[in-house]
Amino acid sequence: MRIAVLGGGNGSFAATADFSLAGHEVRLWRRDAEAVKAHNAAGRKILVKDFAGKHEAKVAIVTNNIDEALRGAELIVCPAPATAQPDIARLAAPHLADGQVIYLPPGTFGSMIFAKAAWDAGNLAKTAFAETGTLPWLTRKHGDFEVAITVRAKRLPTGVFPLMLKDHALKMIDRAFPGVIEECGDALSGALMNAGPIIHPPLITMNAGPLEHFDRWDIHKEGTQPAIRRVTDALDAERMKIRDTLGYDAPHFPLADHYAKTGPEWMYGRGSHDKLTDSGDWREHIVLTKHRYMREDTRIGLSFFISVAELAGVPTPLMRAFASIGGAVCGEDFMQTGRTLKNLGFGNYDRAELQALLKEGFT
Repeated sequence: MRIAVLGGGNGSFAATADFSLAGHEVRLWRRDAEAVKAHNAAGRKILVKDFAGKHEAKVAIVTNNIDEALRGAELIVCPAPATAQPDIARLAAPHLADGQVIYLPPGTFGSMIFAKAAWDAGNLAKTAFAETGTLPWLTRKHGDFEVAITVRAKRLPTGVFPLMLKDHALKMIDRAFPGVIEECGDALSGALMNAGPIIHPPLITMNAGPLEHFDRWDIHKEGTQPAIRRVTDALDAERMKIRDTLGYDAPHFPLADHYAKTGPEWMYGRGSHDKLTDSGDWREHIVLTKHRYMREDTRIGLSFFISVAELAGVPTPLMRAFASIGGAVCGEDFMQTGRTLKNLGFGNYDRAELQALLKEGFT
């Protein structure tokens, strides 16, 4: 199939490489014209390192022209950070066509940002927008055209907007991720599967001391101690309460399954946490005020969860605490600068109106 991948980061390179190696025609789009020029000069290749060794993937197109990337694409995958979604959505909006599916892994309700951008641009194409709860790869770039993949996702609970296009969207996404996609309802259900705002805020705030003291620190290894795990589970209980109150069925993919040795497999499958820490790729220098665990998962992810909790009438004391602590570290109010239903343009919707929109789409 023809797949467009948007972005130039870790996830976008892992996606481009895996899809290319699977035999798909992949167009990699990124905004950096110089990086695109260099990649084309190097033969449009990506070296993949994983548990099976090294593999060289040849990409069909590398471009900074978004129309060239999207034209004729059946599936559009955007693994870019949530911070980049609004700009990419505005650029993509005029070019979307009937039958195309946009997949954001993960989304943080970014599917609705893309959908609303298309609507605001006057594009009435029947495009489906979908998102899941995590990046499908535990991955890090090791060079300009090299990426290491430690783990590939085994279960990706996916929500679709509008829900009426669910069957088409899931069938298309399954062609790129065979046997991995699991239906979880509408786009809000998919957004409430996002693990980043649960695992990362406690890790980055409760490890603030060592992060500012040591040059390099692995918050997933030395930083994941029993006290922090207990807090993470309590934070996740608030997320699952929101899902339950809004009527979304289990499984809610509790983060505890990510660490467990037995029981239901989490999105990355059994033993993924140990593989992550053993790789050494997450022993890194972290600047608290700039790292994506703070700017994306705490500022954007938690503010979104809190705003949905307000709509559902669910108290979220821990979410609010971590958003407040993160805001204090960064010198801003995350509930103002983050991502809420209000600043996404859905603040005037009550629960029934929002659920109707999620089902039927913009009309």
